[in-house]
Amino acid sequence: MAYFRKIKSKTAKKGYTWSFTMDVGTDPVTGKRKQTSRRGFATKSEAEAAYHKLKDQLYKGIKLESNDVSFKDVLEDWLNIYKKTVKITTLKKRQHEINHILSYFGNMKLKTIRIHTYQHMLNDLYEKGYSFSVISGINTTANMIFKRALELELIHQSPTTFAKLPKEKSTVEKLENNKTKIRFFEKEELMTFLNTAKTEGLYLDYQVFSTLSYTGLRLGEALALKWTDIDFENGSISVTKTIYTPNNNVMNYQLLTPKTKGSVRTISIDEFLQNILKKHKIQQAEYRLMAGVDYTNGDFIFADRNGYPATANKVLIRMQRLLKKSSIKKSLTPHSLRHTHASLLIEAGAGIKEIQEILGHSDINTTMNIYGHMTKDLKEKTSHKFGNLMRSLSENL
Repeated sequence: MAYFRKIKSKTAKKGYTWSFTMDVGTDPVTGKRKQTSRRGFATKSEAEAAYHKLKDQLYKGIKLESNDVSFKDVLEDWLNIYKKTVKITTLKKRQHEINHILSYFGNMKLKTIRIHTYQHMLNDLYEKGYSFSVISGINTTANMIFKRALELELIHQSPTTFAKLPKEKSTVEKLENNKTKIRFFEKEELMTFLNTAKTEGLYLDYQVFSTLSYTGLRLGEALALKWTDIDFENGSISVTKTIYTPNNNVMNYQLLTPKTKGSVRTISIDEFLQNILKKHKIQQAEYRLMAGVDYTNGDFIFADRNGYPATANKVLIRMQRLLKKSSIKKSLTPHSLRHTHASLLIEAGAGIKEIQEILGHSDINTTMNIYGHMTKDLKEKTSHKFGNLMRSLSENL
């Protein structure tokens, strides 16, 4: 409901202006109706047009409690839509970025956030030492929120439009560190690590780390595997899902679609890994019989002794302990086994396109950006080997 009325004005040409007051809902605590007002319109038709525009904003979901919309109002409206379109893991990542944005704009009205205000946030984040990738993610999230404000016609221009992301300054140290950014096992180190897992590891250690090493799967993809995903007859694994375990609670897991469309794939596994998994299946069946009714059978390959899928955190802890037991002096994680698999593929002569398909990258540029320098290094080593070979031969010419 809306109420239109004339208001006397000493400055208006006609001696009066038009205003309106409209209901915007009910206070959930007091039960009383809430209203908002607009004034200063030259004619009643202008006031009515403004009323219908505001009513449309209310219909689209923006909650107005005063004459001005707050940043939090738009954020809430955008978030209600966004969370229905993405996986929970993506939403969790966005929440971290939202928290950063709220620390700057949480108490501000939307109209007070100008281009220079927004740029100040980006510059301040940079001064506080946040990386370019973190600031870029925050900017992406903020851009989606302000785009929603544009859709609702609450602003005429997004403050993110002309924003400049602070560029990370390159130093000699950073350039040198980039060469060793991708950490992986050398071939001999991998054999040492897997042997340690086999002889000194606990249940699942050898099976999980062998699978990660010989397939290049992401850890979430591996832990989501079920026995129905393995085709022993054709020697292949179907990757169709990943697992998310909030708070590392084994009973509170969720199976999600893979990271990208390219992540849905079928990869070949050799006889060595097949034999490991076949033996594991027999051992798992024995544990299932011993647990009886206490076993929760979800058909997971890497399930604990009660049938629940292993958690990523537990695998990480197990890897750190095994590294300490071995002679390997490297700081590595389960994801390092994915890089290790890629490096071994390159050494075996696989091309970038093959590596892309095996690892499940949707864009070959992603594969090139991560592993392109490895292929270059290998080509240089091959060239040197060829040169040495020909040098020894040419001495007899």
